[in-house]
Amino acid sequence: MFLVLISKEEEEEITAAKLRETAEALEPLEREKQKITDEILLSWLKNTNLDDESNIVKDFAKHFSVNLSEAKKSLDNFPKQYMIDDKEIPEVVKSLRKYRRTLKGDDKESLTKSIENLIDAYSSHLDDCIKSIYWLSKYEYPLKQMSFNEMDLRKIHSIKSYNDRLKLVDILCKYWETNLDLKDVTYSKEYSRLNKQMTSCKKDFRKFIKGINSQSVKKGISEQINDYILKSVCDRPGISARQIYDNMEIKLHKRASPQIISKMVNRLGITSIDGAYYKLSDDIKKDLYAYTASFIDSDGYITIDKNHNPRVGLVATGDRGKAFMIQIQKELGIGKLHLDQKSPQNTRPVNRLNFYSQADVHELLTKCMPHFRMKGKNAELLLELIKMKRGHKKADWYKGRCEEIFKLMKYENHKDHVGYDFTKYGIDFETVAKLHDNCKMDIMNDLESIVKEE
Repeated sequence: MFLVLISKEEEEEITAAKLRETAEALEPLEREKQKITDEILLSWLKNTNLDDESNIVKDFAKHFSVNLSEAKKSLDNFPKQYMIDDKEIPEVVKSLRKYRRTLKGDDKESLTKSIENLIDAYSSHLDDCIKSIYWLSKYEYPLKQMSFNEMDLRKIHSIKSYNDRLKLVDILCKYWETNLDLKDVTYSKEYSRLNKQMTSCKKDFRKFIKGINSQSVKKGISEQINDYILKSVCDRPGISARQIYDNMEIKLHKRASPQIISKMVNRLGITSIDGAYYKLSDDIKKDLYAYTASFIDSDGYITIDKNHNPRVGLVATGDRGKAFMIQIQKELGIGKLHLDQKSPQNTRPVNRLNFYSQADVHELLTKCMPHFRMKGKNAELLLELIKMKRGHKKADWYKGRCEEIFKLMKYENHKDHVGYDFTKYGIDFETVAKLHDNCKMDIMNDLESIVKEE
């Protein structure tokens, strides 16, 4: 009987790998659970009578056995305002259309498609805004026939009293009923009367929206300070609490201080490195895997160790690199951080985000694969190796193909290095293409499809 000793770091990696495997096994169950929860919530809201917001919140809390704060948070889920460079989408579309007049040919067609895509995305956003106003879900059709913008929907969302909600629903119902009557009427005096009545309902709708106090939908000072901090950190990575405070406009400056800002950054998901603040911008988050793929292409690696274990990593130096590694791990939700490591050249500290487990590597490379420009073949080799390890270890070609993938990985990682000695790994330039062609992915897919059919 032998006693195997392992380091603390290896023990932590093994424990983390087991926890990740458990989390991955539970993930589909969690998603299904959340889906069922959302369906139950939607069903409950659809069957709720029109009432004051406070009464609905109390009923919700009682029905789902949660406190009032949690109930209010569940019901108050209006989407964040859709803006580009601090401009509302209609304003952006208007400026793009104006610029389009100066273009011709392919450039004009390309911009037209971009404008259409932006309009589609904004329409989808408005649909989400409408769906978030739960008490109007039964009247979605007549609401969409009205003239409104995002701010109008935000005003409607702010309505809390039963009487005000009833007034709006009454306007929508009158329009809806008139519209139904109009479908059965041919062009005549009756048709004209009904048409005028529908127009009158639309005017009543606009008058009602105009009567809602704009102050009810404006952000409070605390929210404005939060937005200002986030914008400052994203625009100027490495900015300090004092610098943020000094640049604030007067009305925010009076209500904040460097100490207050330093406490608020923790709640905003901002990373602090020795008092300097960093945060990934929303643009990076929208294309997280495209950005990660480009980072791996330039300052990362995809390789295999001598025991044929898959390894992927991102490397960055200095405080900004440290903050980026912390932020990117938060967003990806996988990987292990190694921070402030000594560099071989004794320069700035090296920070790494490494991916060790097969599950992590498979998830990362699968999502990044469409975006690789330089290390796509490395990723393909690693995905093939992981597939082999997961279900084909007993195949007679397994060990041989592992050796081939090891050689191919060495070749892909060092083919541009002048003078690199490939002979010590038994790599022959003439057989590299043949080794690539010996890929077992198709064979494994065929075998797995046969098993599924059986």
